Amino acid sequence: MTVAWIFPGQGSQKIGMARSVINLPKAKTRFDYASDQFNRDLYEICEPSTNLPKSFYKDLNNTENTQICLFLIESILLDALKDNDHKPSYVAGHSLGEITALYSADVFSFEDCVSLIKIRSKLMANAERGSMAALIGFDRNELDELVAKTNDVVIANDNSSSQVVLSGSESAIEIISKEISCKRFLKLNVSGAFHSPFMKKPSEEFKEYLKTIKFNTPSFPVISNSFPSFCSDGDELKIRLENQMCNGVRWRETMDLMDVNNILHMVEIGPSNVLGGLGKRHFKDVKISQVSSADQIKY
Repeated sequence: MTVAWIFPGQGSQKIGMARSVINLPKAKTRFDYASDQFNRDLYEICEPSTNLPKSFYKDLNNTENTQICLFLIESILLDALKDNDHKPSYVAGHSLGEITALYSADVFSFEDCVSLIKIRSKLMANAERGSMAALIGFDRNELDELVAKTNDVVIANDNSSSQVVLSGSESAIEIISKEISCKRFLKLNVSGAFHSPFMKKPSEEFKEYLKTIKFNTPSFPVISNSFPSFCSDGDELKIRLENQMCNGVRWRETMDLMDVNNILHMVEIGPSNVLGGLGKRHFKDVKISQVSSADQIKY
């Protein structure tokens, strides 16, 4: 059976998500290691105690915390699946989830991932200011025409035929919001214009950092955000990750690729069913499962 493991990115985090995995093998050790590297109690960020001030609950949505916390949850779950003799035919991840996908394919180590995410999340959190907005229920031709004639805005996440995320300047996002006909236009609470040319400077710094990390040959093919095709070459996967920060997440095309290659089972590994929901609307006759807790280490 053709099985795809998929990993979500920012926006899928949930308060309480660490509690559901902490009793799995390696979980406590991994939270301790990453907390030392980030100089924060990452488990407490995922599981804030009731006597903490309300402002602390916002910590999980801070880019520098969100990315590492999501990776910890996803990596713990996927390794538990491997320990139970599960293995995918190929893997893909949405934005940050691509790093988890690369880890799942043994392209680099857990420790390398923690260091990489520490650099990536800090660069993104401190990027040039910008804005992002989600659109649901729109005419694609109308949107493409508006984006083409409006400066400083791009489609950052092409999630499906009826859902995209725009990224760009505040003014450009505002122009699109007034002109587009859609069911819903929602500005996102993010620190910058991710997956757009606004990320050029942090992307260049990230490329320099990636030169220090060896990318191994993946143990199974990986589909990248910036170039949705199957890849089994470590050097090529490094180039694709270098380009990810400035380029859009082409998730609709990723699902199209899975579809034409006869996917039979999509397994979302992470705290929410965001990607599984997109898959249910995109595919026909494809089994979709979610693995988000210690009692779901099977599918």
